[in-house]
Amino acid sequence: MKKLTPYLLVSPYVLHFAVFVAFPVVFSIVLTFHRWNIISPMEYIGLSNYERLLHDRLFWQALWNTIRFLLVHIPLQIVVALGLAELLNRTVRGAAFFRASFFLPVIVSGVVVTILWQQLLGFNAGLINRLLTDLHLPRVAWLDDPAIAMYSIAMMATWKNVGLYVILFLVGLQSVPEQYYEAADLEGATTWQKFRYITLPIINPTLFTVVVLSTISGFSLFIEPYIMTEGGPLNSTLSAVMYIYKQAFQYYHMGYSATLGFCFALIILFVVIIQRKYVEQV
Repeated sequence: MKKLTPYLLVSPYVLHFAVFVAFPVVFSIVLTFHRWNIISPMEYIGLSNYERLLHDRLFWQALWNTIRFLLVHIPLQIVVALGLAELLNRTVRGAAFFRASFFLPVIVSGVVVTILWQQLLGFNAGLINRLLTDLHLPRVAWLDDPAIAMYSIAMMATWKNVGLYVILFLVGLQSVPEQYYEAADLEGATTWQKFRYITLPIINPTLFTVVVLSTISGFSLFIEPYIMTEGGPLNSTLSAVMYIYKQAFQYYHMGYSATLGFCFALIILFVVIIQRKYVEQV
């Protein structure tokens, strides 16, 4: 009985892993070689789904839209979060209140936040355009102009998620020994030199964590464009995850959707590996 005890203790985890992780992954990979609409039996079609993916212009547009979102969202989020963390790391009155205020949007439902910003960015009745009109400035088609719609969503997503990364950066900044700054002051180091050669190397693990989490979160972009624009205008805000969702649950192309998801996961893995290589050199 003693020999069985270790196996009994780990069996709940093994069972959970097998049912909710291993089986879905294996089934999804198998599904990429089949045509299936949930109702009819699966039909083996070989590599046809992968061939279709290579010629699917809408998927590559959705992927490019997601990359455009990331190119704005990640740098903006890191700069804003690190700047706010630097301010909160100093002795200021009401620091606890500001920390809670910045973190509050993170715990609010994404649907609620998206609807709020949809009202703010509306062209005719949006609060921001009303303010521009009061200032005798032209209104901006934040969500109706294909050239800026995705960037408007990136701005909103940054506001929604920045509080989490402020806390992470704040923890990293508080781990920097004050003696290093005191020694740098004695040597006449500037503020930038202290940040570049003391702060940044020490908080590098935190920076890498923030970059990876921001990347994964950005690649998972779905709620914001789905509610605010439904992928429009002219598919300019159609994200890769949203396109995968439509293929699966609107068109019932489960095999093709699994193929898109599998390839998309490989793209995310590749991007994270590249990020790790370059962020660790900072």
